[in-house]
Amino acid sequence: MNLLPKSSKEFGSVDYWEKFFQQRGKKAFEWYGTYLELCGVLHKYMKPREKVLVIGCGNSELSEQLYDVGYEDIVNIDISEVVIKQMKERNASRRPQMSFLKMDMTQMEFPDASFQVVLDKGTLDAVLTDEEEKTLQQVDRMLAEVGRVLQVGGRYLCISLAQAHVLKKAVGHFSREGWMVRVHQVASSQDQVLEAEPRFSLPVFAFIMTKFRPVPGSALQIFELCAQEQGKPVRLESAEQLAEAVRERQQYAWLCSQLYRKAGLGSVSLDLCNGDTGEPRYTLHVVDSPTVKPSRDSHFAIFIIPQGRETEWLFGMEEGRKQLAASAGFRRLITVALHRGQQYEGMDSIQAELSARVMELAPAGMPARQQVPFLSVGGDIGVRTVQHQDCSPLSGDYVVEDVQGDDKRYFRRLIFLSNRNVVQSEARLLKDVSHRAQKKRKKDKKKQRPAHAPEDRPAAPGQGIDRSYLCCEHHKAMIAGLALLRNPELLLETPLALLVVGLGGGSLPLFVHDHFPKSCIDAVEIDPSMLEVATRWFGFSQSDRMKVHIADGLDYITSLAGGEVRPHYDVIMFDVDSKDPTLGMSCPPPAFVDQPFLQKVKSILTPEGVFILNLVCRDLGLKDSVLAGLKAVFPLLYVRRIEGEVNEILFCQLHPEQTLATPELLEVAEALEQTLRRPGRGWDDTYVLSDMLKTVKIV
Repeated sequence: MNLLPKSSKEFGSVDYWEKFFQQRGKKAFEWYGTYLELCGVLHKYMKPREKVLVIGCGNSELSEQLYDVGYEDIVNIDISEVVIKQMKERNASRRPQMSFLKMDMTQMEFPDASFQVVLDKGTLDAVLTDEEEKTLQQVDRMLAEVGRVLQVGGRYLCISLAQAHVLKKAVGHFSREGWMVRVHQVASSQDQVLEAEPRFSLPVFAFIMTKFRPVPGSALQIFELCAQEQGKPVRLESAEQLAEAVRERQQYAWLCSQLYRKAGLGSVSLDLCNGDTGEPRYTLHVVDSPTVKPSRDSHFAIFIIPQGRETEWLFGMEEGRKQLAASAGFRRLITVALHRGQQYEGMDSIQAELSARVMELAPAGMPARQQVPFLSVGGDIGVRTVQHQDCSPLSGDYVVEDVQGDDKRYFRRLIFLSNRNVVQSEARLLKDVSHRAQKKRKKDKKKQRPAHAPEDRPAAPGQGIDRSYLCCEHHKAMIAGLALLRNPELLLETPLALLVVGLGGGSLPLFVHDHFPKSCIDAVEIDPSMLEVATRWFGFSQSDRMKVHIADGLDYITSLAGGEVRPHYDVIMFDVDSKDPTLGMSCPPPAFVDQPFLQKVKSILTPEGVFILNLVCRDLGLKDSVLAGLKAVFPLLYVRRIEGEVNEILFCQLHPEQTLATPELLEVAEALEQTLRRPGRGWDDTYVLSDMLKTVKIV
């Protein structure tokens, strides 16, 4: 038997509800939750001795259960004569002090200030079916009557799904009346989260509107939200902010519902925020592996990513997370990234904090109350120490932080917070500095020093940087591209002129400077803040062979190309990011690969030189266009894809006759590497330049 209305407008119809209760009979209808689900909120805002009016009571057992636990002064009204008769018969002997009256809540017959609480379970939602003028007028009469029959200090408790138009109307009405407005999310039981057919995709909320005495001329409005995971309400500045906060919780509940009903929704991610500050605390990615055969122990697991490692391919890229989930052997794996700026006490506290929330994302078919494993790398949450944080007018908010890698070595990173999962620059700290830092952290932990204290820094500014080590794979590939100049001896024994556009932490030009003793480098950086960061935190320094020019790379190259005395560089490197995330190409900005500008680059490159470009482009059509434009200016084009990353390194030269087949190129790279390994040069043995070029393809 279908008891749901064909149209939502029928909710406001007397005939609909008469028919509904006749068909349903005496079976209670608990649409928005049972007493057990609502009692936490109700007992918080109702006292047993208070006089309570329940509007639109229907045949819900809520009033009866409140009566049975001590709330005996309850008056119930409804427009349905059928249901009022049913409820009187059901309660006449067992609950003699509770009354049931057939009454229209828009024209109540009670004197002013008769009640201390008006309780509404779904009635406002049932009446406010649309925003037509007739409906809004009816709701205005209803809410005005609620205000009239309440005493000053009394509360209107409205249980609602808080749909946008309902929230807007209720909050708008009572805030204009000078009442305090609070929205409290009703916690659902764990069993409801995992039940076969969840009642709603939307969560249930309680509006608590507290009647204040009118103050002439006062414009004070109070808006608060109390989410189910918080013990105290959060004050919001406007009705719009309150509506947005409610909408976020509804979207989360909808997502949980969809994830429960079916797997394979694609890439799903969400943030869990700090309840006190509203700042993101955890970022969750939900990864389903349909090929994993379900068993009791393979349904669901949580993987905690150690701090600082969320940028690695295995954790930071969708394909990497899929590989991680498949190797872990679970139908659903949720990876959890920990945010900088948040304090974490350890794996146990994180597990306790996340347990309730992540269970809402469990897949269908998982046995109730099954233990869900929490996984990690090495069993700890990693180390992240913020050394410096600031805001640049050009680059926005940025942070310099030290993190611990998977080999227990420490790395210093520059992160632009507009793209917080991308490492802008990285340098390895020297072992002795890392060791001292580790000992110091243990000592500080015993003293219970807060993690943000300055004394807890793994390395002092500008000290302890391992200048011989390149962290970024694309930087290694760019250095390997110098093999295209063919003669390794010339690279080390004769002057080599380089132009590097994009400084960042300075590791790329610094590496060239230190390992190629005859090199002369011009580095161009548009943001003066980055030069300060590189110098102070990454061990960068200028010399008579390396100068930094604070300028727009476009303007700088245009000026060189148009000058009377035009310089010629053996190598030009572009490693510059775009500040516009909407372009589909985050490195370089599109203007750097426009053909007219590429002609200017060509004009300052020696005939045998190489132009090396770091390309990060997710738009395949745009990437093809970029490659075609480069090919039109530089007929010889090599492409090296960085494994596990979006980056591609492009090596551009002017003459097709310079072409080196892959075996020849590898031989030159090996010769260059042998030259660089000479004693005293500080070459790191982990570099194999030929490996950097094995997958190079000629376009």
